[in-house]
Amino acid sequence: MSYSNTIELHPVSYPLRQLTLQGWRSGPADGPLCLCLHGWLDNANSFIPLAKNLPHLQLIAIDLPGHGQSEHRSLDAHYHFFDWVDDMVQLLQLISNQPVHLIGHSMGGMIATALAASFPELVNSLVLIDSIGFVTAPESNTTEQLRKAVLSRQKRLDKRKPQYPDVASAAAARQAQSDFDFATALLLAERGTVQHSNPGNPSNPSEKVTWSADLRLREVSAYRLSDAQALQLISSVQAPTFAILAKQGIELMQQNRQRWQSHYRYLQLVELDAGHHLHMTHSNDVALQMMTFLASLKTKC
Repeated sequence: MSYSNTIELHPVSYPLRQLTLQGWRSGPADGPLCLCLHGWLDNANSFIPLAKNLPHLQLIAIDLPGHGQSEHRSLDAHYHFFDWVDDMVQLLQLISNQPVHLIGHSMGGMIATALAASFPELVNSLVLIDSIGFVTAPESNTTEQLRKAVLSRQKRLDKRKPQYPDVASAAAARQAQSDFDFATALLLAERGTVQHSNPGNPSNPSEKVTWSADLRLREVSAYRLSDAQALQLISSVQAPTFAILAKQGIELMQQNRQRWQSHYRYLQLVELDAGHHLHMTHSNDVALQMMTFLASLKTKC
């Protein structure tokens, strides 16, 4: 496939122990390797605009489990935060025998941070896009958090995914809930939707479009990190870290900046006048900032 006839995307597939991840690769095979981790309910296509502006880097963007075209977790499993780290360690062991650059947006940045903290030997540098720190909760909320999680799992059994007549309609629905234009929403919808037939209505055999993301992704988490746990992880990150925050992004990230910025060992931080998906809407600006950071590391970028 191609993007505006300027970047070639090569499909990739990686079998892990329990499931298979799908994604794409761009750039030269001998270029500096960057693993791109998308945000919650997004998919690998969120990095296409950035790939267009970083043609000399080798980017591997994957759909996290339950997202995009990757497999869902087994029916007896849920989407616990630290399981993402296990997935990414398995993936890195498959794709590289050298440390890589991690690029994470939103939730993907939190996964990348936990990975860099716990497996520093796998990480060359860390780029966080409107992401810093973690989602935390006081220990006193543990009982309430567990109750909400169990109840949300029960409610999920009665939920059904919305259906749309075509991909464009799904993209329009996504745009209505986001901070970007229709073309950007369409990038996500093209990879994040599947055809859904309606066997219960034989008089209308036409297929409808629905989102491929696992409904379990919307369940309330059974646990949250405490501030002390988040601090321990952040202070354990050894890799040079670059955070690109959005001035009109998620309020949580601005709050996290005040709480966690001083606890990173090696952190550079900039703000751009943009929204939460700035790597899609302001990809040129984000790419320029990234290249300045990577050049400062004296890598082959």
